[in-house]
Amino acid sequence: MSARPPIPYDFLPQVPSFELTSSDITDGGVLPKEFAHAGGNLSPQLAWSGAPEGTRGFAVTCYDPDAPTGSGWWHWLALDLPAGTTGLPRGAGSSDADLPGSASFHARNDFPGHRYDGAAPPPGPAHRYLFAVHALDVPALDVTRDTPAAQIGFHLTFHTLARAVITAEYSA
Repeated sequence: MSARPPIPYDFLPQVPSFELTSSDITDGGVLPKEFAHAGGNLSPQLAWSGAPEGTRGFAVTCYDPDAPTGSGWWHWLALDLPAGTTGLPRGAGSSDADLPGSASFHARNDFPGHRYDGAAPPPGPAHRYLFAVHALDVPALDVTRDTPAAQIGFHLTFHTLARAVITAEYSA
């Protein structure tokens, strides 16, 4: 069996972490089927605290580094969440209307959709799904709903003050 692809955050500029919890998923655990694409396709509940001073906004992403693409697979990009946001309820990834703040929106994922689309690995070994909350130094990224995920990742890298991640695995 070949080695797993690296976690991209390990190669980006190091930033502090803060507290990220979920009543739906556990770091290092198995992603329940209701959060998989062929299951309920619901985004999990997330809650965070302890973001650094100077946080002006948040972004929430879900990324699969194990997708057989050479570039991973983006499942969720919820952007321009207000600085006062401390969590998202289960299912908040269904539409922009379920996100806090009037300027928050979902960017196009790799399915492509403008929402959360859950785990959908091919048959074989489990894939890792990195649910990340990025504390940002800007209230809004200079991107649109259709900006490619890789470009959004570029903007996130240069505006992230701190990042919190929960990793869960899923296999078909």
